[in-house]
Amino acid sequence: MASVASVRAVLIDIDGVLTVSWRPLPGAVEALRAIRAAGLGVALVTNTTSRTRASVARTLADAGFAVSAQDILTAPAATAAHLAGARCALLSSGDVREDLEGLTLVDAEGDDGGAAVPDVVLLGGAGPEFAYAALNRAFGHLQRGARLVAMHRNLYWRTDEGLQLDAGAFVAGLEAAAGVTAEVTGKPSRAFFEAALGRLGAGPGEALMIGDDIESDVLAAQRLGITGVLVRTGKFLPEAVERAGGSPDHVLDSFAGLPGLLGLAQ
Repeated sequence: MASVASVRAVLIDIDGVLTVSWRPLPGAVEALRAIRAAGLGVALVTNTTSRTRASVARTLADAGFAVSAQDILTAPAATAAHLAGARCALLSSGDVREDLEGLTLVDAEGDDGGAAVPDVVLLGGAGPEFAYAALNRAFGHLQRGARLVAMHRNLYWRTDEGLQLDAGAFVAGLEAAAGVTAEVTGKPSRAFFEAALGRLGAGPGEALMIGDDIESDVLAAQRLGITGVLVRTGKFLPEAVERAGGSPDHVLDSFAGLPGLLGLAQ
């Protein structure tokens, strides 16, 4: 764990930390402004797979956050770098094709009659697209030798309507049914955090990760030597913390408390 005095780069989850259902949480805009004013490097690291980096940046800017697409690392962008050149059958809610440059996306509806097996079955965030026919088609591809790659394996996220089921439940089901293990390209993968640090030119001992997911955000970052800060907003559940495989370095009521933890003026 880095001393907070040595932190010069801050990795920030978006959903559940800065916003819920894309509406800013109290004090979040002001807290991010204070972090930038202090000269700290900022990367917004998100497993969101329903929007492109440009769309996320526009939505956050409209909500008052001073961010651009260059500040954002998404799971789809990391996936594109990892799978460059692969033929992928994509199953995801929302359209992030713009951030999947370099991949060949084959027809997810299987118009080839199932004859051509993609290199990869690629799962993004869950939604109505995860119906039986689509999942069964993915299962068939896996039986015929395709790799299973998940942009993330989050089990749920929080919206204005409460916790909603996410792709991790379907990833686990496909793994069990097909006898395969998914590669994960977003959080909590080591490569995802390393890419974020590389963008900021910071080492793990100079960085802090703040998120609402004890496993994918906080403990995953800590395994690389990044200071992990958990917030009690978003998908935070006390029982999830109790059964987690480790403890955060710090726990805050919300992102609004981060400048105070870092000793910054607001």
